[in-house]
Amino acid sequence: MANLKTKFEAAVANSKSLTERPDNATLLKIYALYKQATSGDNTEKKPGMLDMVGRAKWDAWNGCKGTKTDDAMKQYVALIESLS
Repeated sequence: MANLKTKFEAAVANSKSLTERPDNATLLKIYALYKQATSGDNTEKKPGMLDMVGRAKWDAWNGCKGTKTDDAMKQYVALIESLS
C-alpha cells in the first residue's frame, strides 16, 4: 500500500507538468479517479443544470462509484503514465 501511495503521489505531481494538455474527457477521468482515490464514493449534492462544469465533474466522479481506493489509485497512475 505504501508503494502504491508513493506512486500515486508522484503521478499527482506529474499530472501538473504534462507536456500537452489532455482533452476534456481525459481531464474529467483524471479528476474522477483522483477524487475517488482521495475521497471515496461521491456523496455530494448534484450541481444544478446551469453549473455545467460542476455537473460534468460530479457525473465523472459519480461514474467511479464503487471503485476501491487502491483500484482508483492504480488507474490514476496508469492514466498519468500513459499521458507522460
